[in-house]
Amino acid sequence: MEEEDDDYMSDSFINVQQDVRPGLPMVRHVKEAIQKEEKQREANQKNRQKSLKEEERERRDTVLKSALGNENRGFALLQKMGYKSGQALGKSGEGIVEPIPLNIKTGRGGLGHEELQKRKAEERLENYRKKIHMKKQADEEAADQFRMRFKSKQEERKIEGDLRKSQRACQQLDTQKDINVPKEIWYWTEPEQEEKDQEEEEKDEYKGSDLSVIEKLQILTAYLREEHLYCIWCGTAYEEAADLSSNCPGDSSADHD
Repeated sequence: MEEEDDDYMSDSFINVQQDVRPGLPMVRHVKEAIQKEEKQREANQKNRQKSLKEEERERRDTVLKSALGNENRGFALLQKMGYKSGQALGKSGEGIVEPIPLNIKTGRGGLGHEELQKRKAEERLENYRKKIHMKKQADEEAADQFRMRFKSKQEERKIEGDLRKSQRACQQLDTQKDINVPKEIWYWTEPEQEEKDQEEEEKDEYKGSDLSVIEKLQILTAYLREEHLYCIWCGTAYEEAADLSSNCPGDSSADHD
């Protein structure tokens, strides 16, 4: 026996010695060859073995796929009552042909646990979708409100600009007619800072009216049309009332768009 081992070791040594690469020590080469052989043997052993679950599943699938034989008591009773293999169940053959499928439970949770988990997952998904929908609606509403505020601000600035234009035109046209005092204090542009102090009392008299900018614009443009036949949007002082009525589109900014 010792001689056979010696022969085996001699052959292995000769084979290894023949495969020695230049510069690689012989002992290291032998060690790598042995490790490689052990890994290969472990891999082959692992491939040959199957887990208990795999074997159990294969046996179960084999049994479920095979038809019942005469040795089965239940099948034998069916045959005595006239049942033949392949026929549907029931007196008139209206029943099922294939058996009810078997659902194998592999987890460790209790009965109904999987359904509960599935229902909770669906509820979480539905809640997430609702939150996304609500956030989208809130973003759209915020965007609409911003656009409305921006549009309102633009319109407000335009009205204020038209009012200032009307005040300058009114002051100029009134002056040309030797009207030295405006009909209302706000008909003309605001006086310089040194004049404001002198007219502060006069302004206080008109604070009670609390007219809005658009109301002032409507009153002042009506005054310009009646008194001076002037339209601020046309930028023209007409010669006659008939000329103003015929050639001016209207008494508002929208009529001139």
